[in-house]
Amino acid sequence: MNRVVHPIERESFRRLRARLDTSHFPPLTRAVVERVIHSAADLEYASDLVMAEEELAGAHAALHAGAPVVVDVEMVAAGITRRETVCRLKDAVAGPGLTRSAHAVRLAYEQVGPGALWVIGCAPTALEELLTLDASPALVIGLPVGFVGAAESKAALRDSGLPAVSNVSEKGGSAVAAAALNALLYHPIHAEENQ
Repeated sequence: MNRVVHPIERESFRRLRARLDTSHFPPLTRAVVERVIHSAADLEYASDLVMAEEELAGAHAALHAGAPVVVDVEMVAAGITRRETVCRLKDAVAGPGLTRSAHAVRLAYEQVGPGALWVIGCAPTALEELLTLDASPALVIGLPVGFVGAAESKAALRDSGLPAVSNVSEKGGSAVAAAALNALLYHPIHAEENQ
């Protein structure tokens, strides 16, 4: 099903491309970079984001084949369009050495098992917990935000070897994490659809 792009969105992307040349990025990387920049109006994401095209291709295929999408908070879920998500934060309980966000990740993994796409845009502790599990994710979009643990959790994600989208700085958040997933959702399955 083709997505209808609103004229304001079309003009926004035209202006983004007039200010930043993204043509050198491979197709899925370009889609993620542009959609994240669009969500935050922050051109610095072009040099801050870290991802690999081959990992995005595998995630794109898994997503369009119906792999579950797990989010850390409802704010991320609210930003993801055209797809149901799993968020277990309301069921989670903090305990000694365990934040609610980390417990929610455990609950979500029990529910979905391996092969999901994980979208973490708020809590560094959610990302840290995911890295302790044997989740075998299709992709981890790890873009938590903040001055405590965010950059470190994203560095740990990159060091883990898991297929991932992350960024180097403390920037991130629900909107950019949802945007990265939406880029994969909106990208056509067949190249001829992109014409």
